[in-house]
Amino acid sequence: MTSHNDQWLARSRAAVWHPCTQMKRHETLPIVPIARADGIWLEDFDGKRYIDAVSSWWVNLFGHNHPRIKQAIKDQLDTLEHVILAGFTQQPVVELSEKLAAASGLGHAFYGSDGASATEIALKMSFHYWRNHGQGSKQRFVSLENSYHGETAGALAVTDVPLFSQTYAPLLQQNFRVPSPDARLAADGESAESYALRAADALAALLAAKHDQIAALIIEPLVQGAAGMAMYHPVYLQRARALCDRYQIHLIADEIAVGFGRTGSLFAYQQAGITPDFLCLSKGITGGYLPLSCVLTTDSVYQAFYDDDVTRGFLHSHSYTGNALACRAALEVLAIFDDENVLARNRATAECFSRILAPVAAHPAVRHFRHQGMIWAFDVDSPRSDFAVAFFQAMLARGCLVRPIGKTVYFMPPYIIEEAQMLQLQQATLAVLAQLAGHAAAENGPETALP
Repeated sequence: MTSHNDQWLARSRAAVWHPCTQMKRHETLPIVPIARADGIWLEDFDGKRYIDAVSSWWVNLFGHNHPRIKQAIKDQLDTLEHVILAGFTQQPVVELSEKLAAASGLGHAFYGSDGASATEIALKMSFHYWRNHGQGSKQRFVSLENSYHGETAGALAVTDVPLFSQTYAPLLQQNFRVPSPDARLAADGESAESYALRAADALAALLAAKHDQIAALIIEPLVQGAAGMAMYHPVYLQRARALCDRYQIHLIADEIAVGFGRTGSLFAYQQAGITPDFLCLSKGITGGYLPLSCVLTTDSVYQAFYDDDVTRGFLHSHSYTGNALACRAALEVLAIFDDENVLARNRATAECFSRILAPVAAHPAVRHFRHQGMIWAFDVDSPRSDFAVAFFQAMLARGCLVRPIGKTVYFMPPYIIEEAQMLQLQQATLAVLAQLAGHAAAENGPETALP
């Protein structure tokens, strides 16, 4: 008898083109149909449950089926679902813009639908700012090696993930790359701070030589997500800010993945004591409920577009800009941060999970175990070329949704994760490591690996 899961799997394969996916792979790697979700749990059509340890692609902050966010959206539905934002305005978008400005130290907010859109907006704004200032030669951008900023054409031009960027290279503007401050790249005996400063020296050399061509540096503060959760010392951000000021280059903070408490502070750049010229936000902004992105910038940038000449205005739009339902969800997310002292609670949660993961960190196949806020990651010494898929499948079988990036395993769970779920993730991870990296465990003693 065909299960409910199998029915939905077949219908999805026949009708849906899934994102960032080689669809032929799903001839042998089943799609997982999800029927419902609650808290940290996803449940399929046959009743099997999975811990959502990746926050559904890093968007879900406070769990699925959250009563406050749901109610806020329902209340907004009774008033206004959407109105054109060109020439009109509405309460949720005004209030959200005010609150984001107060939280970030930046000014006006410009809205999009997703992270890549936010990147496009920030790049275009920076380019257009310099053009309005009579410096039209400043039209190239700098990003870090192994960076990821989205998959639209402009965003791909500042992304250094070959799987994405090489295929579409003929469509992309040629920009500059500088070494990543990723602490894993430090020499033996070199501290994360020292390596970050060394990487910043390379940035300084590029900006000194090419600043007349460069509009902006775009950077993921503290953690480069798609690079395998590459974490680095905040001193790099301090040096980057000083260098951008010296050479009249904008600093774009891409906090699409790391904003809203994910690194331990509301925004990651705050841990370096700096303020960027542009701040890109998305993913967690609505708690994972509705698509929304935002770019905040300084008053001086805003004023550069304020003119009688329409061509000096910022030329970008989309039909659902500042959608009232999405903005209302985002307002409730910010209210939850305030009402429930989320950042302090996250610190206690992170301390508990780090303690529980200590046996994983000590596993002989694990390299570079690292942690930042509510993100944990480690690299695995495994000979398997199919490690990521094999690990994903083995964890699913144990009721855990974990999606490795290459041979990097990471956990980025909703902030509501509890100790029992942490223990389930730990035990499943140790069991799968024993299965997929058993050669290393055997060489160094099997006592750390569960059967």
